[in-house]
Amino acid sequence: MANEGTSSSRFEEEEEELGELYGAESGWVEARSSCDHLASLASDLVHIPPPDSPCFRCHHPAENWLCLSCKEVLCSRFINKHMLNHHQETGHCLALSFSDLSVWCFACEAYLDVQLIQQLQPVYEAAHLLKFGQRPPFRSLDGVELCSLQNKGGSAKS
Repeated sequence: MANEGTSSSRFEEEEEELGELYGAESGWVEARSSCDHLASLASDLVHIPPPDSPCFRCHHPAENWLCLSCKEVLCSRFINKHMLNHHQETGHCLALSFSDLSVWCFACEAYLDVQLIQQLQPVYEAAHLLKFGQRPPFRSLDGVELCSLQNKGGSAKS
């Protein structure tokens, strides 16, 4: 009986260590799979400025973001904070980083998963094509999602 208590506490310790290794404390952030602000996306996000576009305000060449509401290119909070200022001035809250093609929602204060949120896929694909000259590889469905689709009568592309 004493071993059961020991193994339980050891399991909790291991679980805590894994949480530190993979969680927010490690600097790794899990992107959200939904966002209430997607209605603010511009209607035509397949035609965007190239990823090497300078900031519209200060003309800084790096660390720039694309506003997904009005398509302005503005620098990050690590340069002159023009995208952050743009959000505060206009309320436009969705932006795509030209550095790593991540999408940030200022209102949610979170990254969004471009591979799970269908509305973001066109702009992600366009940016990836402009930056790397090829379409992005999308994650394949895992076994659980595939089984779920098959049980619902859906189909998955292989």
